[in-house]
Amino acid sequence: MAHEIKIPSVGESITSATLGTWHKNDGDYVNSGEVILTIETDKISTELETDKSGILRHSAGEGEELDIGAVVALIEEGEAPFVDGEMPAEESAPAEEVMAPVSASETDSDDELKVTPIARKIAAEEGIDLTAISGSGIGGKITKADVVEVTSKPSQVEPSVAVSRSSEGQTKIRSEGEARKTRKKITPLRRKIATHLVNAQQEAAILSTFNEVDMTSIMGLRKRVQEDFVARHGVKLGFMSFFIKAVVDALKAVPSINAQIEGDEIVENHFYDIGVAVGTEKGLIVPVVRDCDEKSFGEIEQAIIGYATKAREGTINLSDLQGGVFTLTNGGIYGSLLSTPILNPPQSGILGMHSIQQRPVALNGEVVIRPMMYLALSYDHRLVDGKEAVTFLVRVKDCLENPDRMLVGA
Repeated sequence: MAHEIKIPSVGESITSATLGTWHKNDGDYVNSGEVILTIETDKISTELETDKSGILRHSAGEGEELDIGAVVALIEEGEAPFVDGEMPAEESAPAEEVMAPVSASETDSDDELKVTPIARKIAAEEGIDLTAISGSGIGGKITKADVVEVTSKPSQVEPSVAVSRSSEGQTKIRSEGEARKTRKKITPLRRKIATHLVNAQQEAAILSTFNEVDMTSIMGLRKRVQEDFVARHGVKLGFMSFFIKAVVDALKAVPSINAQIEGDEIVENHFYDIGVAVGTEKGLIVPVVRDCDEKSFGEIEQAIIGYATKAREGTINLSDLQGGVFTLTNGGIYGSLLSTPILNPPQSGILGMHSIQQRPVALNGEVVIRPMMYLALSYDHRLVDGKEAVTFLVRVKDCLENPDRMLVGA
């Protein structure tokens, strides 16, 4: 009897998922509890396990987008084909026969090649000759990775040569042609992220306001308490916990930013779950630190470190990404000096942090050098007026330049 494996529900707002990578080949024997497939949504990647043992039969190929509940594989239940480490007599074959090379005449027809369905599909779309590819799969089977490797290589067409003469009379020779470009398919996850960002800009009236903050006090405070903080909490005191606490204070002062539009209603939130954007190899994700108004600086830093670890290991759960009321994103770690972040719907505000630079500023009638950071607040102008946005950002600036008051709750 064949057991169906379906795409599980991974969240109320998610109606489909894309098949990422098959970890087991079609026809493999799998044991209950083994990971057979990775599925991807616009938020997370999830590993799919089988709850039955038997022969695996693929029902869909890598890269296909299917609805939640769709069948992706069948398990033909039964005992493993190997007993006590040996193949049953009727299935055994001499090693020479198994490893016998395939003659050229046997590979002349594409239909006789060992090719996975998704590899055949990609090859057809890209116009690739499968007979010219050496398969890396079991028994020489051509896999998706083999075909993708060919598509990602620069064209081998002989490049033309362009000759030009400079104003000084020097001859310059450069190559032109396909070798100057590479072309590859956009990944399903990147396509979903792109759609999500475009929708955010189309559905909200996004406006940004800017300010700058003097980081002298925070940097001095961190230096003074860092050793004791690490001894007590097991993590370093970073900048993000200060920014989260400052944002919570500002949200309390300007509650319209801690709200969102749902249809013809304004929903005001009375909790402070703050999202922190984290870059991963597959794209940007925004895990949410819960109840930041109740957490200490140490608890916030521990939560951020925990999410960063889960992001690197690919173990982020959908529940970790849901329910935030405001988002922080730090382009400064990549060297960004100033940017206009895009809202994370349905939230009404996002704060962009940037690089800290030593800059001359006027202080008490004198020019001094201070570590300065530009701040950018993007907000939904349908709900938040300019006065409220500026008030919010000034409150954040005031909290950061006077961090002692945040520590004592003043």
